[in-house]
Amino acid sequence: MNTSDEQRFTELYHEHHAAVDAYVRRRLDGAHAVDDVVAEVFLTAWRRLEEIPRGAVLPWLYATARRSLANVRRADQRRGNLAEAVARNGRQYADDPADGVAGSLAVAAAFDALGERDKEVLRLALWEELPARQAAKVLGCTTATFHVRLHRARTRLRHHLTTTGTTPAPRALTTLGRADA
Repeated sequence: MNTSDEQRFTELYHEHHAAVDAYVRRRLDGAHAVDDVVAEVFLTAWRRLEEIPRGAVLPWLYATARRSLANVRRADQRRGNLAEAVARNGRQYADDPADGVAGSLAVAAAFDALGERDKEVLRLALWEELPARQAAKVLGCTTATFHVRLHRARTRLRHHLTTTGTTPAPRALTTLGRADA
């Protein structure tokens, strides 16, 4: 932009600022929001100075203000909708990823402390996700015996977790508490 553009904008601003301010103020509550909209109107005018018709500056500014006000109203509506959605869903907090890592490490340490027989029962049930009947075949025992071994392995794993004092990952506890694997 050259000096004549700066001079034209300065004249346009001084001549029409009060009218644009009043236009926006009559349509919008809150002085802070009014100032923001008026600033947006004149920023748009500066950026599009070449497009402003010389004989109809004020109508062009009003049209720009009208569009800016519509943007403000849409943003307010989106904010309101978001606030309602948050209120409907209640408070939900995201887990700290570090807690999950610490919990996973606690489960791994407790798993390592188990005997090989318990580890294999848990591996078949939890890692391989075999139904009890198939896991029993792998171990060469009855389904009932597998259930007893799985229950005992889970109990020992929980015991190791509680003796370390480390909180395990919530997902790991849920898996340990399943009725059947």
